[in-house]
Amino acid sequence: MATIDRQATTLALAHALSAAERGLAVIPLSRTKLPALRSPHRDDPTAPLCHGECGRFGHGVYDASIDPVRIRELFAAAPWATGYGIACGLDPHRLIGIDLDTKSGTDSSAALRELALRHLFTIPETVVVLTPSGGRHVWLSGPPDVVVPNSAGRLAPGIDIRGAGGYLVGPGSRTEHGAYSTAPGTAHLAPAACPPSLLQLLLPPPRTGRHAGPASAGQHGQGLVQFVLAAHAGQRNTRLFWAACRAYENGLGPDLTEALVDAAIHTGLTEREARSTITSASRMTRHRP
Repeated sequence: MATIDRQATTLALAHALSAAERGLAVIPLSRTKLPALRSPHRDDPTAPLCHGECGRFGHGVYDASIDPVRIRELFAAAPWATGYGIACGLDPHRLIGIDLDTKSGTDSSAALRELALRHLFTIPETVVVLTPSGGRHVWLSGPPDVVVPNSAGRLAPGIDIRGAGGYLVGPGSRTEHGAYSTAPGTAHLAPAACPPSLLQLLLPPPRTGRHAGPASAGQHGQGLVQFVLAAHAGQRNTRLFWAACRAYENGLGPDLTEALVDAAIHTGLTEREARSTITSASRMTRHRP
């Protein structure tokens, strides 16, 4: 049975209600950062897919609300909750979270700056949440009628995106690793509009045939190879995996495999390690090398 920390639960509820006043829909979270309420359908494998239509709690982000009465009911049903999640993609803010991780051994902040230089955008002044591990969550607002999906490492190694159907751990939450807090000077801000060129990067790539035209394939493929060659120690596998995923998504995987392997060996990986990583990327994107 979960240990109840009443003070942490009271503080989490207070922060959640404050977020709801700003138009941010919330749910209670446990110390593991997972939704605090388990699915009411967990013991029925034949139950149809339910996003809360049954009227009971326990549907994760689909329980999220800005109604203070409902929020209090959610927390009353989960007295072990020590944090809260903020649902992304909902009106009025249509929140998009840029999760800059520090646990993957990559410099995600530098990767974001590199993307900003390459695609000519700047991150506007906005809410930034500091995580216990030293990472950051950058809050941005999306335009109406645009659905930004969740992704992990697709934008760049160490950068995850929280979009529609996802949630961000709210500032003031306490987890088993520590507390989340807003960066100084950002707590009063509203989520800033996502720069258009960054928004394009966050959307799924258009579906293309398995083989691209020779000119575009060569240019794009060379860029992926250079991305791998620029890897430093601690980045080699993640950069190779990211580049291989992009290659398979664009139908270049089989044609680019040997060049990616050679680039990875140049950075210090063994051929076996490189081929294993590329195989994992091919499986992730539902292709085979």
